[in-house]
Parts: sequence; C-alpha cells; structure tokens
Amino acid sequence: MTTATPEKASTMTPRKSKSGLSAQHRAWTFAARYGTLAVLVLMIIGFGMASPDAFLSQRNLINILNQGALLAIIAGGVTFVLVVGQFDLSFANMISLSGILTVGLMQFSGLPSYAAIAITLAVSCIVGLFNGFLVMYLRMSSIVATLATSTILIGINFWYSNGVPVTVGGGSGFTDIARARLLGIPMPIIYMVVILAVLWVILNRTMLGHHVQAVGSNTLASQMAGVRVSRVTITAFVLASLCAGVAGIILSARIGSGQVTAGDGFLLSAFAAVFLGASVIRDGEFHIFGTFVGVLIVTVTTNGLSILGAPSFVQFLSQGGILIAAVALSTLSRRVLGTQRH
Repeated sequence: MTTATPEKASTMTPRKSKSGLSAQHRAWTFAARYGTLAVLVLMIIGFGMASPDAFLSQRNLINILNQGALLAIIAGGVTFVLVVGQFDLSFANMISLSGILTVGLMQFSGLPSYAAIAITLAVSCIVGLFNGFLVMYLRMSSIVATLATSTILIGINFWYSNGVPVTVGGGSGFTDIARARLLGIPMPIIYMVVILAVLWVILNRTMLGHHVQAVGSNTLASQMAGVRVSRVTITAFVLASLCAGVAGIILSARIGSGQVTAGDGFLLSAFAAVFLGASVIRDGEFHIFGTFVGVLIVTVTTNGLSILGAPSFVQFLSQGGILIAAVALSTLSRRVLGTQRH
C-alpha cells in the first residue's frame, strides 16, 4: 500500500516574498500610497514629451508654481477643516471679500496698505469664528452653516463694491505684494512655501495639530480625553478663513483690483486638490504635503493642456476625471487590501 504524498500548493496561491507579502499585496499597497504621486510624475513626463521646449522650460516650471501658489494657500486652510471632520463652503467668497475690502479701505477710506491688510485679516478671522460658532454652538451642519455664511458674504461684497471692481490706485505699491520677485522667484511662491510650512508644523508638531487630528478621528474619545472639541474646531475654521483672506489679498494685488467673483474659481479646485492629496502616502487622510501634491496635479493639468491648446472645457473634464480616478483607485486599493488581510 503506497503512502499518499501531499498535494502541491495550488498555482493560484500568490507567491510571497521574504517579508511574507505577496507581489499582488505590495502592488495594491503601492497604488494606495503612491498612485497619485505616480500620476503626477506621468503627467509631467507626458506633457514634457508632448511639448518639451515649452512645458519643461525653467520659466514655465516657475510659472506652474506661481499659478498654484494661491490655490495651495487656500487648500492648506481647507485641509484643517476637513481634518477636523467639517466642511467650509464660504472660503471662495471670503477670498472675494478680502480683495474688495483691502482695496476699498485704501481707495475709499484712504488707509495705508498695511492698515487695510491688517483690518482685512481681522475680518477673515471673524468670519471663521462665525462659522465655528454656527457649527459648534448652534449645532448647525457645517455645510448649511458655511453655505449661509457664503451667501451673506456675497451680499456684503455687492453692497461694499456696488457690484463693480474696486481698482487699485496708482503709486500705492500694493501690487508689488504679488508682482515683485525675490532672487528671481515670484513672491506668491515665497508666501506659499512659508504658509504651507507653518501649517505643516501646526498640524504635525504642535498640541493643537494633534488635537485637530484626534477630533477628526473620534470626537467622543477626544472629549473624554479632555480635548476642547469646540475650541479646536473653531480654530480650524479660523485658519481656513484666514488663509482665504491672505489669498484674496494677494489675488487683488496680482490683478490690480478687488472683484465680487474673484474667488469663485477656487471653490472646486481647492476641494479637488485636498481630496487628491488624501490618497498620497497616508491613504485616506488629509494632510498638508498631500494637499500640495493635489495642487500640483490640478495646476500641471491646467498648464499642460493650455500649452497644448486644449479648450477650457477639456481642462475641467480632465481635472474631474483625474479626481475620480485617484479616489476610485484609493478606495479600491483599501478594499482589496482589507479583503487580503481577512
């Protein structure tokens, strides 16, 4: 009687490396953490091959950073609100208000630029406090509350400007805020680097940042641990509104006027950048570095397609498609990895 020999392992069983992880598992892990970064690299390569002289020139690469600087500042503030588990739909009209108010205070009230900027930044913080008060003390949905605030800001914008652009007067030097250069680098890029660095430090190296992340992860547990949830959430709204105010001031200096619709184009782009960034490295988590990568994807897409002569509607379609693809890939990767663990 012969002894039965064990059957060979099925060829369908994934081969495992020395670390015990299958090649398929490692591939999905890479897609979940670095897929968005890979998309950015492939986009740069693709546009570079299609138009190497124009797209890859030093001038255009600096232009890409300059174009994305304001979006990065805005999206950095929005990141805090999303990390804490809320939404802010008012920042676009806060951008418009800050531009109109700054220029208006100089033109209508005769204030020097530094005083007008200080007052505008204070107003930005007040708007953030108002949003936080509605959400945390009146228990309103953040979407409803900030949508209401956004509508109020539209009314203020039209009232203060009479619905027409408020133009910067000559000789004020205000436009140098956005048009000047430091060592050949446009000032908006300098502002972006400094502000994103500060926001990163706040979120990752301070007690406030740890509390922001804790509240976003589990509000009830944070309360039981002694975290002042209301104060932390309101602070996140203030930071978002303050960043929008800073961006609005820079934008008005760049275009030479404050306009009612100046901030409208940033609403969807900022959310797209932040959600794209949530699938970078720390999959499913909002963070400042990821937001910056998301901003680069949005800006590179717009810049590259513009250089290739694509119609504007193609740019919007591309941004939406990339956002859907990135989030879908991230979600699918998490599902596959979760299934493999079980």
